[in-house]
Amino acid sequence: MKILLNGKSIEINEKITVFTLLLKNGFEPNRVVVELNKKIVKQPLWDVTDIHSGDTIEVLSFVGGG
Repeated sequence: MKILLNGKSIEINEKITVFTLLLKNGFEPNRVVVELNKKIVKQPLWDVTDIHSGDTIEVLSFVGGG
């Protein structure tokens, strides 16, 4: 299945959850916010929210500074 991840088309060959997608793509789960099809997915739901063909996922990282 094809999805858009941060504006890039990627191919996924297996059933996958938001949490697994984050891990497989090198994101630090404690430092990101996930938007799935323009809706924020709360962190407790990442492990039970499946990704489907055609989904658009935006992963926003927290950046500290000062």
